[in-house]
Amino acid sequence: MREWWASGLRQAARALGLTAAQSLRHVELPLALPTILAGVKTAAVVNVGTATIAAFIGAGGFGERIAQGLALNDHVMLLAGALPAAALALAFHAAFEILERGVVPAPLR
Repeated sequence: MREWWASGLRQAARALGLTAAQSLRHVELPLALPTILAGVKTAAVVNVGTATIAAFIGAGGFGERIAQGLALNDHVMLLAGALPAAALALAFHAAFEILERGVVPAPLR
């Protein structure tokens, strides 16, 4: 947390007599929540994209259509796998954006 006001908030919590647990719950976690959720959101979207590679080890999924489309030079087959995979990644991203709006306090967004 490199914001100039974050250290001031921590000092204010200490000055108000908050215990370490109270300071963590009411000051530290709300300040860190946007960064934590950004990491989780990125990991989820990357996992959706990486799941298409599973076709190369025989696991199937959208990656199977992509691999077949590449092997046969069939653009329709390739897009039949790539577009749903991209839509799923965008859906995960949108879901985490909605979650972030509900969980992160407005002044910290």
